[in-house]
Order: sequence, then structure tokens, then C-alpha cells
Amino acid sequence: MNGTSQAILVAVSTVIFALLPDRDGRVRVHLPLVRRTRDPFGGQWALPGGWVRTDESLSDAGRRTLAETTGLRPSYLEQLYTFGRTDRSPGQRVVSVVYSALVRNHEAAAAVEGENVRWTAADDCTGLAFDHDEIVRYALTRLRSKVQHAHVALHFLGERFSLAQLREVHEAILQRPLDPANFRRQIEGSGTIAPTGERLTGGRHRPPRLYRALVAAGSTGPFQDVGPLA
Repeated sequence: MNGTSQAILVAVSTVIFALLPDRDGRVRVHLPLVRRTRDPFGGQWALPGGWVRTDESLSDAGRRTLAETTGLRPSYLEQLYTFGRTDRSPGQRVVSVVYSALVRNHEAAAAVEGENVRWTAADDCTGLAFDHDEIVRYALTRLRSKVQHAHVALHFLGERFSLAQLREVHEAILQRPLDPANFRRQIEGSGTIAPTGERLTGGRHRPPRLYRALVAAGSTGPFQDVGPLA
């Protein structure tokens, strides 16, 4: 038999998306990054992650490493895809199972920011360790593709929301304005939301109607299908 036997290590990485304001107040898709404290790529920023223990499932490893590195504990994780290119980690063969989740602002606030943890606009993530630039680009592309299905955007909102609030989520993800009338027609015809019979209070004009999701939170996520092996 030709070739040399080599152990393959299994790791998990997690892409957590939240809609947060930039310094100029513009809402954009953000994700938490952690600074690596050892080689390879010591000192560089990377996605939260770590090794899978022999006595835990992949999803448990994703939750554990995310909590250990950032303090975040999302209610669910969706397996996004698996990265296994032979040269993705210097000196050893590492296969990474990548998870993704969407979190609301109050959940994002639980992230312990500091010298080694920070929130970064997803579009600005460059120069990350390993192949994490590619992972972020792929995850962001998938998010923007899947947001055409209303239930994805609903994971960023509370139990009750106005159509304007839902449209603002779509606009923040897509980074472009949407026509309010067209958006209303598309969403109301999608069968994913229903009016609650209540209205949003506190505005100067006629209070807008409030809606609720017809898709249970956490039952269907943005990344149900596992992507191709890399």
C-alpha cells in the first residue's frame, strides 16, 4: 500500500449571525470572532470552535466550544456543512464540521467581548485563521439566499412584530432597500405569518398591525441542508 497513514482530527466551528448596528448606526449582519492564543495562526482572529471530544456528539461539541469561547448559548444550532480540504490546517489533517445559528439582540448581548472576543460585521471579515474567510463568505451567501424564505428573518424578531420591522431585517441582511408595497404582498402571500389582531403602540401615526410567525421558532432554521464536502 502506498502512502502514509495519518490520523484525521475532527473539530467544530460555529458561525453565529446577529443584526447589530455599526458605529454609524447602520444595522448589518455581525458575527463573533475569537483571537487564537496559540499556533498555528497565533494572534489571528478565527471563528469560535475547538476539538470534538470522544464522548460527545458534534452538536454538543459545537455548543460547548461556543460557550467556552464567547459565552453564547443559542437555543439551537444548524449544521451548515463540512470542510475537509487536506491543506486547510498546517501540519495536520483536520476536518471541521461547521454549525450556524441566528440570535436576537438580547442573546447577542450575552457574548463576553474583550481582548480576545469581538463582534465583527460579516462583510468585513478578512484575514482570518485557516480557511475561515471562506467559511464566513459561504455562510453569509447562504443566509442571503435563504432570507427569501420569511421564516429565516423571523428568527431575528420577537414573538410579535410589524411588517416594517420584518422588512428592516430583510434589508439589513441583503444590504439594500426593498419596496414596502411589494414586500407586504410577498410576505402576506407566503403563508408564514398571521395577524395577531393587535397593533404596535407608541407611534405618532396610526399604529401598524402586529403579526406572529406560523413557523415555530427553532423548528426550521436557515441551513437545513448540509452543504458539499470541501
